[in-house]
Amino acid sequence: MSEHPLPPVHSGTTLPTVAPTHARLGLVAIFGSTFFELVGYFMLMPLLLLRLKGDGVSNALAGLLAATGWVGVFAITSFASAITQRLGRRPTLWLAALVPVLSTTGFLFTSWLPAWFVFEFVAGAASGLRWVLAEAVVAEFASPRQRGRMVGLFETMVGTTFVIGPALLAAVGAQSALALWLVLASMSIGLVWSLLIPPLPRAHDAHSARVGLHGVWHALRAHPLIMTVGFVGGFFESGLTSILPLYGLALGLGATAAALLVSASGLGSALMMLPAGLLADRLSAHPRWGSAGRARLAIMHACALVTLAATALIPFVAGTPWLAAAVAFLWGGAGGSLYTLAMIDIGSREQGITLVNSTAVLVLSYTLGGVLAPALGAAMLDWAPVLGFPSLLLAVAGPGWWLLRRANRAG
Repeated sequence: MSEHPLPPVHSGTTLPTVAPTHARLGLVAIFGSTFFELVGYFMLMPLLLLRLKGDGVSNALAGLLAATGWVGVFAITSFASAITQRLGRRPTLWLAALVPVLSTTGFLFTSWLPAWFVFEFVAGAASGLRWVLAEAVVAEFASPRQRGRMVGLFETMVGTTFVIGPALLAAVGAQSALALWLVLASMSIGLVWSLLIPPLPRAHDAHSARVGLHGVWHALRAHPLIMTVGFVGGFFESGLTSILPLYGLALGLGATAAALLVSASGLGSALMMLPAGLLADRLSAHPRWGSAGRARLAIMHACALVTLAATALIPFVAGTPWLAAAVAFLWGGAGGSLYTLAMIDIGSREQGITLVNSTAVLVLSYTLGGVLAPALGAAMLDWAPVLGFPSLLLAVAGPGWWLLRRANRAG
């Protein structure tokens, strides 16, 4: 039986490997540099919003500034593979670490709002480039036997930066003169860590890989199921988390209890991604599954089933509001695990520029789910909270589970 649930891109090709010493150093460098850069970035975003509000700027304009960072992520992701093909993987990681340091320095020297929009766009684009390339390099540096462990650990670490960054800001104070300097210090440490990344073997597809928009289309055609998994993961982990307080209020929960639903979702994500990766490693070596690819597919199918089952509990939540926390925990955990397993899967089948390109499309799919969930979900909570909201969630969870079930049965 084949190793791959979907046709491999490089069937029959001997792929370059990373020396064990370089791989260990590379993983340490990628983990450390990404951690410090993202802690700084997720401290910077709320800091800018709070300072704008302190200056009397409208909610709409402040929200537009926050959205500008995500626009930067979207704008750069499709071209991450093209930039990497031109510069090389290690120099691109250096660039992704240097640009946020420069943009943060710009915030220190001017309060001119149009410049802030430019700096935020550039910082978001650099973070998007880091997101794509770091995910791909971690999957490539990790040994096949520990790829699930490393990717799961990396995703868990990234999740902690969403908490640590705002917590540091709360400790220092948004109006403190030290706050922006602390952001700059964190990003500068990330830059120094990035310089420790060892040389990577030359990508075997450096000149042949499809990149840019053509490469995005090629990756979508090559991995439609995996990209669907990324969309479902982003919808339930990232997207729904942002409107869980609204959902809690619609259930009649108090403001504090409604806000804690976000913590329940984040806790599920943090606690389940690493076990999902470890399980992928363990089952991949088990003869029952016949191949590592089929084992990963079975775990993704199980996570999709958990997502669907949690969604099916919504009609019962209205009568027992405490159940909302359990549902949010399962949504966050299963959604985060789906994304983690999708990254493990493409990392097990591809390398080089092609892996960067497929990771970019996975990130786009995840982000699209994360953007559509709050937009559509909030509208349904206003228009039809009893039938419309659960119907929307079932319309995403149901097809995702069915596609994985069909692929799992086909083997």
